[in-house]
Amino acid sequence: MKKKYSMPLLLASAFILASCAKPDNSSDTLTIMGKKSDMEKSYMTSIFEQYESASGNKLNIITFEDEDFETAATEKFAEGEAPDIFMHFNNSDLERFDVSENFYYLNNESWVTDLTNSAASYCQDSDGNLLGLPFWESSISGCYYNKTLLDELGLKPATTQKEFNVLCQALADTGYTPICWPADGGEWMYQFGLDPIFADNPPLLDKLNKNQTTYYDIADVRKMVQWVSDAADKGWFGKDYLKTGWDDISPAMNSGQAVMTFIWDTWFYTDFEEGKYSINDFALMPAFMNTTIGGVYEGGNLNMMMVNKKSSHLEKALGFLSFCASEKNYNTAFDGISTIKCFKGQNTIIQSQMVTDAQVSISANERASTAASKIFGYSQDDVAAAFDSLFRKNTDVDGCIKLMDKYRIGEAHKCGIEGF
Repeated sequence: MKKKYSMPLLLASAFILASCAKPDNSSDTLTIMGKKSDMEKSYMTSIFEQYESASGNKLNIITFEDEDFETAATEKFAEGEAPDIFMHFNNSDLERFDVSENFYYLNNESWVTDLTNSAASYCQDSDGNLLGLPFWESSISGCYYNKTLLDELGLKPATTQKEFNVLCQALADTGYTPICWPADGGEWMYQFGLDPIFADNPPLLDKLNKNQTTYYDIADVRKMVQWVSDAADKGWFGKDYLKTGWDDISPAMNSGQAVMTFIWDTWFYTDFEEGKYSINDFALMPAFMNTTIGGVYEGGNLNMMMVNKKSSHLEKALGFLSFCASEKNYNTAFDGISTIKCFKGQNTIIQSQMVTDAQVSISANERASTAASKIFGYSQDDVAAAFDSLFRKNTDVDGCIKLMDKYRIGEAHKCGIEGF
């Protein structure tokens, strides 16, 4: 999902931060490539400093501006200048880098058993191979709701799709916006509905990725698109959802104008500004989009440390990952960071009370992020564009699904994926 953070910027002086630098192949230097903003996160600079201090080895951090990263990194790989360690999310852009050809599967590393189930699931390919070490902030996405308002109205959070539909209509009937739906630039919500369709049916995902079926052929995709269309028509997103963007979510939620939104816990610590209501007025239930009876929580999208299996420093690179996966070291790096656990031994992070209180429900209904990470050709922007056409009555439900297929297949074809 699209996640925005406001993390403190701590530039380390102990390692080399070099945009567009060439890999340093000296015996004591490891090269790590990633987006500039990602490499400047405080927990990243911390783990880099810790490693250099403890090992005496040097790190050459190769960065590119975020908007240039995918193209620039692809060129470096094509030119034979792949790094020892590559930082990337498990999303459709990863398809550019020929994963099976270039990266070392980490299934048998000693630290694997310390990963939480959701973190490990996110980092696996469709065959179950562990592609990288998840070293990142994580979050729980779902439906965050104003529990104070619901209590005042005598309403309860939902545990089934039917209950959620009833709740939305009851809120609309009393003059509230049931769901703050930021259709002006909001693109992450749709994958919450798609995740369980494919996470719960790996053979179906495999058929989609081999171009042997389409969204249009899948009944649950149609159910989701129809539900979103009906919700908009019934006023469940309010009157101004097509003009509602990222910066409008907080005012809608802190004023009580909107009662629920589909988002993640870290948003409350990075972007939510308190108004009439504070963070203590909110709680968490599953997101319901008509693709699973009990709703869904999505685990976090995680930046992974992937190892170049052709690296001349392969063992040293694997050793660096083991260093990062050490309980002492990751707890130092993530001290005070708002996140859920990626490692079972994390004990210095801040976890929201909302997530803690919903833990039983999360355990029963969480899916690893699947649509954005494992559907070939998936693009959040493309899916949002298809729904924008639906919302503006430029197409109908069938047309929206056909656009989703058109964009997905086109993107997969551009990436040169077999079968497309």
